[in-house]
Amino acid sequence: MTREDGAAVTREGPFAFVACMELKEFVGVRAENERQLAQLLDEVPLDSIYYHTHGFLLRHRLVTGPYPNDFATWVDGQVRDRSLGERLAMVDPADFSTLQALREELVSVVDDHLRRLGVVPMVVSGEPFEFIQSRTVEIPTGIEVRTLQELRDAVLEVDQSALYFHLVDARLRLGRGRNDFAAWVEGALGLPDLATRVQAVNPYADGLEQARTRLIALLDEKLVSGTG
Repeated sequence: MTREDGAAVTREGPFAFVACMELKEFVGVRAENERQLAQLLDEVPLDSIYYHTHGFLLRHRLVTGPYPNDFATWVDGQVRDRSLGERLAMVDPADFSTLQALREELVSVVDDHLRRLGVVPMVVSGEPFEFIQSRTVEIPTGIEVRTLQELRDAVLEVDQSALYFHLVDARLRLGRGRNDFAAWVEGALGLPDLATRVQAVNPYADGLEQARTRLIALLDEKLVSGTG
């Protein structure tokens, strides 16, 4: 459905942007070596797994760096085990549909690494790994969009926490299975091909700002083609 000016309009309601913030709490356990890390990874609440992997994006807004989760960062920086740090950094949260599956992969990576070693690497002069969990508090922005052009303009301007909420939290923590942008582009605008490409935007690869840039490029491409 289009307006007289050619802009696609929604078949459902408008897209309402939501920003967010994390409220964190200490789990009460810490790891001082890689064996303890593996054991606690298998025991802590799934909210803690989420905080140290997905939540990493919200706390490191400019770039994800070479180690895009807290586990890899700690292993490399505090235990000085670059090999395991690199292996943990290669675990992409986007590849997992549940937090339990992500947990099992992290444990498997550490266990496999330890089986190859004669000793268990541990902290010597660094800090132990303190497990933290969090919950997300939603903050309505008051921004609503009804067309593809309006979506593009809003994505360009909104706070990074709104990108995080709609790209990351929506897919896994809220159990929607895909990001909110993809769902709305298909359900409200009737653009399934664009929705598939929007769903493929992976903030874990390069951080939220690169995800923003990729989204803008996809929306601009569709707008230029005359379907927006």
